[in-house]
Amino acid sequence: MELLTRDQLDQALDMLAPVMRRTPLVASRVLSDRCGRQVWLKCENLQRTGSFKPRGAYNRIARLTDEERSRGVVAASAGNHAQGVAWAAAELGATSTVFMPTGAPLPKLVATKAYGADVHQIGTTVDEALTSAIAFSERTGAVLIHPFDHIDVVAGQATAGVEIVQQMPDVGTIVVPTGGGGLVAGIAAAVALSGKDIRVVGVQAEKAAAWPESLRVGEPVPAQHMSTMADGIAVGRPGVVPFAHVRQLVDSVVTVSEDALSRALLLCMERAKLIVEPAGAAAVAALMNLPTTELAGEDDGRPIVAVLSGGNIDPLLLTQVVTHGLRAAGRYLAVRVVIPDRPGGLVNLLGVVRDTKASVVDVLHTRTAGTLAIDEVDVLLTVETQGPTHREEVLEALRSRNYDPRVQV
Repeated sequence: MELLTRDQLDQALDMLAPVMRRTPLVASRVLSDRCGRQVWLKCENLQRTGSFKPRGAYNRIARLTDEERSRGVVAASAGNHAQGVAWAAAELGATSTVFMPTGAPLPKLVATKAYGADVHQIGTTVDEALTSAIAFSERTGAVLIHPFDHIDVVAGQATAGVEIVQQMPDVGTIVVPTGGGGLVAGIAAAVALSGKDIRVVGVQAEKAAAWPESLRVGEPVPAQHMSTMADGIAVGRPGVVPFAHVRQLVDSVVTVSEDALSRALLLCMERAKLIVEPAGAAAVAALMNLPTTELAGEDDGRPIVAVLSGGNIDPLLLTQVVTHGLRAAGRYLAVRVVIPDRPGGLVNLLGVVRDTKASVVDVLHTRTAGTLAIDEVDVLLTVETQGPTHREEVLEALRSRNYDPRVQV
């Protein structure tokens, strides 16, 4: 499998320059303090359609012949590639059909339709949707625009890597959210063609991580399980084209937990004032939770760039993820407490919380739990704290008043 060439990259740069945004690098002081070296965020969440995906989609469709474009294009995606293909096809005068899983986020579904695509929802995973897209292509002659497994797609994504090197010439490490591998492969290829000594690290959600085992055995293999909030990188099997690039050019692929993803999303919102989706926050999650030397090697003083790959998140999911992130960061505390079923019992419990200066978020009061005595009440109490230390102070205050708080996760 041949790797991306200089000519292919240059052609992609020329093709995309008039239509793609040159997304900014934004400094992150909190991550810089955490990592002990400068950290910058590459804001592909601010790209057209809200992710990096139009880079590859536009480059692929633009390089089709007029006859191929006249047959239309077809794609499969959970959302970001769908929007990229729909937008690019409309810009280039082609019709588009997109197959999306039944659980695809509503805003991504609505946006894909708004860009002009004929959308079909089928299956529960991107891989099932892709099977339908391939069948549609074979039946109608529409050209399949694969989300990552084509050299023109990799070339388009590589333009983000060129921008990073131009914007931050002394960058030492680039950390990249990784699903099928098109973005990390493209960035790694751009780095290699630049001739600079720059580490490239891919990041997967640990509950949808096909890359570590694939790299271990030397060929793409399917993930053992797929259950993550990061739908944008929930890809069951790496692509053949990206795999060739990653195996030769990427320094490592690491994984992060669901808690780490939610806390990273929260940090991007609170500290960087940037809305990202869980997949888009994967690189930030790695920087927050893994040793800097594991990602960037020994400190040589060079900056780290973390790619924010997308910002298309359902507001309902955003609410859930923020709550999850607050809990994971020790700022939400949910406990079950059994109290006496008599006047003043709940007031006394809430008085303990008041004295710790925690803020009550929710109280659920029930007398029907099967384990309760006739004179007892079960209370599910959720409070907002100022962080892990304050959280422990609240728990200790409850215990000191002879309550037995059971922390809920």
